Amino acid sequence: MPDPIVGLHHVTAIASDPQRNLDFYTELLGLRLVKRTINFDDPGTYHFYFGDDAGSPGTLLTFFPWPHATRGSAGVGETSATSFSVPESSLDYWEKRLLDASIPVEKAPERFGKRVLAFADTDGTKIELIGNAAGAAAKPPRHSEVPAEHAIHGFSGVTLCEAGFELTANVLEKMGYKQSGSEGNRFRFTSTAPTGALANYVDVLVQTQLTYGRIGAGSVHHIAFRAPDDAAQLAWREELKAMHLNITPVLDRTYFHSIYFREPGGVLFEIATDPPGFTYDEPLELLGEALKLPPWLEGRRNVIENLVEPITLHYQKAL
Repeated sequence: MPDPIVGLHHVTAIASDPQRNLDFYTELLGLRLVKRTINFDDPGTYHFYFGDDAGSPGTLLTFFPWPHATRGSAGVGETSATSFSVPESSLDYWEKRLLDASIPVEKAPERFGKRVLAFADTDGTKIELIGNAAGAAAKPPRHSEVPAEHAIHGFSGVTLCEAGFELTANVLEKMGYKQSGSEGNRFRFTSTAPTGALANYVDVLVQTQLTYGRIGAGSVHHIAFRAPDDAAQLAWREELKAMHLNITPVLDRTYFHSIYFREPGGVLFEIATDPPGFTYDEPLELLGEALKLPPWLEGRRNVIENLVEPITLHYQKAL
């Protein structure tokens, strides 16, 4: 059996207006746009990747911004919240920063001994900031207005909204997660891998009173877990196939390789490889500053550039 999954690789959500989405995550939250590319399955749509300065696995919140997308509706079978880790001492800074930008912020009840700030982006995507041990982010974004000592470190974890518990728990346990705690109807599963604590938990929130959600702007499309390389990913594919899960073949996403399956509660899971990474087709200092296309779509660049809306990366304009 392969080594346990160490944690999240990325989370992908749906937005509406590309410029508004870009501004929220780069200007307000201070993340770096580490890749502007397109949805490989819908080349007329951007795919934005926001993360730390290098686009490290475990820091990446990505979006498909469909300009005319209608709002999704919350419900079971969805990722209901994406949580980032910040220094506990920075929560007051973040509360003020968000309120100054007219973003309503909720001081959620303390969760597993940690303070929580909850808010939504301009499309309604639910975001949480979890206060953790002090210390600056390992790779703070170079153009961010957020001081390094307050920068988002990466993911803390995600919350899955589920109608049940056992079948989802079985899949998570197969992937190397172990139930590490519970609070009411919230059950925490933490990776048993020995390396690091970033992005290493999944909360299962059982809400039997809810109906299934409807995907749209503000919804999370899928969550991706890390595989260190192609061999580990293939090993995981065989392990999960043995659980009679319907898993895709390996798909080339240029910056990583992917397999997808839907866990029994309805949430779309992906296992993505750490390599090749985001410096595959542009140097670290220029990440996110140009539209990058996979080799098989490069011949359609003129068509694609006319389909996607023009955007402005404000720090790039100021350089």
